[in-house]
Amino acid sequence: MSKSGKILVAVAAGIAAGAVLGILFAPGKGSETRKKLNKKAQKIADEVKEKFNGLKEELEKKVKEAGEELA
Repeated sequence: MSKSGKILVAVAAGIAAGAVLGILFAPGKGSETRKKLNKKAQKIADEVKEKFNGLKEELEKKVKEAGEELA
């Protein structure tokens, strides 16, 4: 995994951990907290997928460009 990929994963993990802790320590009913956690987790998962796909496309483009330069 590239350095930028590792940084992206670390940032996403930090955001997720902060969101979970913030929701868990906030006052509220258990059912409401679970709903909030599910929504937040889905949002974070979608963001990570989007960023990963963008990084993947960028890497594929660079590999293709490098291959064309070598040919």
